[in-house]
Amino acid sequence: MAWFSRSKENISPDSQKKDLPDGLWEKCPGCGEIIHKKQLESNLWTCLKCEHHFRIGSEEYIGILLDKGSFKEMHKKMRSPDPLEFEDTKKYKDRLNNTVKALGLYEAVRVGTGKIEGRNVALACMDFQFIGGSMGSVVGEKIARVIDKAVKSKLPLIIISESGGARMMEAAYSLMQLAKTSARLTRLADAGIPYLSVIADPTTGGTTASYAMLGDVNIAEPNALIGFAGPRVIKQTIGRDLPEGFQRSEFLLEKGFIDVISHRKNLRQTINNLLELMT
Repeated sequence: MAWFSRSKENISPDSQKKDLPDGLWEKCPGCGEIIHKKQLESNLWTCLKCEHHFRIGSEEYIGILLDKGSFKEMHKKMRSPDPLEFEDTKKYKDRLNNTVKALGLYEAVRVGTGKIEGRNVALACMDFQFIGGSMGSVVGEKIARVIDKAVKSKLPLIIISESGGARMMEAAYSLMQLAKTSARLTRLADAGIPYLSVIADPTTGGTTASYAMLGDVNIAEPNALIGFAGPRVIKQTIGRDLPEGFQRSEFLLEKGFIDVISHRKNLRQTINNLLELMT
């Protein structure tokens, strides 16, 4: 009998559940809670119900950590010259141009100087929105230069990592940045200048294999994915199920790979307290 079941033809489009209006609401990936964007922003982009940490960009991190108006950006318009003339589904040069136009960023990291509670610091902050926060030759060069600035001006260094790893479109040029940034951090350590590494979700690949895990203190946000190869790749390689919470910040804290897990609301204070002890 037709009235026992409703066919798709009998359901009008107007009766379907409408999508949430763009720009007003966000659904928490952790618990499914629907949160107004203004509430989310006032809570530093963390869920009011389950405290899930949403991914945010460099502008938001700079606003959270640094004294208002204190950030002075360096090398803002430095861009990759596309040394390999790489092309997959589109030309790498076109991908870069489109991303720059869409985001107003020129690369996947912003570097400069600023202040935390009046204390001068050097800062590099990656941005996952820019080609997955991938580390190309310009990312490595900008980080190397801000390390040089920290050494020259004797400024504590903070690097916020949020990256899918080395940028495949630059191949070996990208991989060379692991050695370059690690060598620069050795100079920083030799000068006795503190380096705090802040690791956000996700931080993987070559970024993890270099500067992200070389901090004097490694600080992670809760439940951040941190590793070299992804968990699916590892599972397929070894043919075994992985431990619960594998490669999440809580798992890494237990195993000694990171030193502190800090809620985003406490991150500025955590960094300030550490700098008080280290400077």
